[in-house]
Amino acid sequence: MSEPETSGTHPGQPRPVRLRDALLRARIEAADRTGVVVDLRDAEVARLEILNDALDPLFAQVPDSIDLFDRGVSQGDTPRLWIDVVAHIVMGRDKRMYRFVQDTRFGRIVLAESHDTVVIVEAITDYVARRMVEREQAMVVPPEPKPEVAPPRRRSRLWPFVFGFVLGAAALFGLAVLAALQSW
Repeated sequence: MSEPETSGTHPGQPRPVRLRDALLRARIEAADRTGVVVDLRDAEVARLEILNDALDPLFAQVPDSIDLFDRGVSQGDTPRLWIDVVAHIVMGRDKRMYRFVQDTRFGRIVLAESHDTVVIVEAITDYVARRMVEREQAMVVPPEPKPEVAPPRRRSRLWPFVFGFVLGAAALFGLAVLAALQSW
């Protein structure tokens, strides 16, 4: 038997081996070696669960207040690893290739495709970051627009002129009447 793998952070310390991981690897190896069609679906699920475990460090960094992501493996006719409501990973036709897809209103688009889990984890990391930025932008409340102050209504210049003219004429008429009374 081989030595247990060591983690990169603490050389010399054996990394704990989980029985579940060993069983998943054994199922994948058995499906790869024998090529039995019956085990292909189990191999798909096993590969998706391995990828799901590889995503644990990423989703551990997502704050608890952000509830955009609902990660889990669904085991229907086509097993899928869901990232959120619109994005998931399915296995390709050869059952070894990961295909990261997103459902849009215009159809399904492929965001990433690879045999390597590291490439898919990087694509999912980029997707999660973009979704978090979109959420931040959606949560920002734009400042309320200030109501426009309408300029004061411009009054007509005709009425003050007419009023001044009438007042001046009345004053002249009053002076004329006063002068006429004094001369009598």
